[in-house]
Amino acid sequence: MKVEYDLSLFSEYDIWLFREGSHTRLYDKFGAHIVEDGVYFAVWAPSASYVSVIGDFNHWDKWAHPLKKRDGGIWDGFIRGIKEGTKYKFYVEKISTGYSQDKADPFGFFFEVPPKTASIVWNIDFPWSDYEWISKRKEIQGHQKPISIYEVHIGSWRRVPEEDRRYLNYRELAHYLADYVKEMGFTHVEFLPVMEHPFYGSWGYQTTGYFAPTSRYGTPQDFAYLINYLHNNGIGVILDWVPSHFPTDGHALAFFDGTHLYEYEDPRKRWHPDWASFIFDYSKGEVRSFLLSSAHFWFEKYHIDGIRVDAVASMLYLDYSRGDGQWTPNIHGGKENLEAIDFLKKLNETLYFSFEGIHTVAEESTAWPMVSRPTYVGGLGFGMKWNMGWMHDTLFFFSKDPVHRKYHMNSITFSIWYAFYENFVLPLSHDEVVHGKGSLISKMPGDIWQKFANLRLLYGYMWTHPGKKLLFMGGEFAQWKEWDHNHSLDWHLIQYREHEGIRKWIKDLNKVYREHRALYETDFYSDGFEWVDFSDADQTVISYLRKSKDEKEIILVVCNFTPVPRYKYRVGVPRDGFWKEILNSDSHYYGGSGMGNLGGVNAENIAYHGREYSVSITLPPLAIVVFRHTS
Repeated sequence: MKVEYDLSLFSEYDIWLFREGSHTRLYDKFGAHIVEDGVYFAVWAPSASYVSVIGDFNHWDKWAHPLKKRDGGIWDGFIRGIKEGTKYKFYVEKISTGYSQDKADPFGFFFEVPPKTASIVWNIDFPWSDYEWISKRKEIQGHQKPISIYEVHIGSWRRVPEEDRRYLNYRELAHYLADYVKEMGFTHVEFLPVMEHPFYGSWGYQTTGYFAPTSRYGTPQDFAYLINYLHNNGIGVILDWVPSHFPTDGHALAFFDGTHLYEYEDPRKRWHPDWASFIFDYSKGEVRSFLLSSAHFWFEKYHIDGIRVDAVASMLYLDYSRGDGQWTPNIHGGKENLEAIDFLKKLNETLYFSFEGIHTVAEESTAWPMVSRPTYVGGLGFGMKWNMGWMHDTLFFFSKDPVHRKYHMNSITFSIWYAFYENFVLPLSHDEVVHGKGSLISKMPGDIWQKFANLRLLYGYMWTHPGKKLLFMGGEFAQWKEWDHNHSLDWHLIQYREHEGIRKWIKDLNKVYREHRALYETDFYSDGFEWVDFSDADQTVISYLRKSKDEKEIILVVCNFTPVPRYKYRVGVPRDGFWKEILNSDSHYYGGSGMGNLGGVNAENIAYHGREYSVSITLPPLAIVVFRHTS
């Protein structure tokens, strides 16, 4: 079994694009590719003096199958007789420094189940049947469409108690999850990173396999089956993706060829203090090409509909989580990472050019301008951005005892002043229910009844506030315990009235959200929102209107943030006629006290709140009521 060097998948143009930082399909060139009766191997290790392929086919002999160095620091070769399923690594040696290391394939499509770390030769072809979804994707998930995202960690959403709490595999998950998401009315699923990672407790955010779904839950084809099945059930798929940092594990990208190849050389730029990991060197064209190719790979090979880019703020700022003397300025003396900024713009430009109807979403926690605006007007080019300010202020407000909320009304109303500067997603994500923060229901003040009423009110306010929606698993039935990646969600809770009431409420919120254009069509446009009254601090009540683009549909929202019912509460409205009550979080059906407006109210010719007409409503305690103008 000899190495042959007359085959190469690289053209001169490929190498030029690779070096320039513009190659978006390196997964077709690097790695291990089955070609006729053997496998072609290629790896980037420009400073290495010797590279070979080792594996179970040659008893891991580092001298048996050396690769040949070509232009661009690429080592490659073809070995006949190797088949799918072969385990392998690259042996990398730098003689001048005495460095040697067995490395997993940076472009590997499949890996051994951790803690084992070998790559596996694999053909990832799959018989896709989601053409109808892909062809309509632009229409289905446009900015003027309802987007309600259910965020899921695959390993802990549901486990099999009869089999020692084992994970569901990708194919099992496909059926359970699709049925549940359809029942609940979410439009999309967002998975915490599925890319291969050695430490399960990192939830996937310490990625080592940027081109491989983790083998913990099955093969690449099993993962493709999951996405295909979700698509065929009308559910979009978003993946978390981490181009901001990577772990220092010796078998992976770190110090790959005896030098800081993928990471910055300068320790002030290389080390991520928050996550004890390395930061990609965005100044290298080859590294930019690697990351661009990773992002493109998931869209092309696995048909995903969007990526949520993790920790964007940490990429934008050189002084992120660093004190004086711990960071180095850019060429202009500033704190902006100009190389990372250019990379993010290129990422978004190439993705939106290559794949129709997709989304890129930034997790960006600062006031960086125009994150979700096109690059041609000076933006970063993302399609949407998580609204971290809304999340922080909203949870701060709801954590307050209702008697004190009137002193913090700015926390619940301020978000509207910037709600349309970006294309925002409102996130109540996994980050808010870990590390001692407690579950969402446990954050709510008051006795048990008030906690559930507050949570229903929070969700109602979220679903009627401008912006797309994201809720982490377990929040939809008010899980008491903080999320633990080692355990399944507490599904037994839905047998109890209060918890099932929350679940029914989320189902109906999603239903009403998807059925009424006024609640989604103008999520990103200021003319779709209008305050009625945000100044009633004494009674701690706010009211606002949501309007469709053509203003043919108008919805009135009134929130009572205290446990005191308000009778004959008057609210100004823009139109005469009947206002139908379409949502009431205090309904017995959801576990409330049952106060309401008997299906709706008629407008009266009484001027109020600067409007010609008004309605007199019953406002239940700790509740939200939503009305739609019908005639």
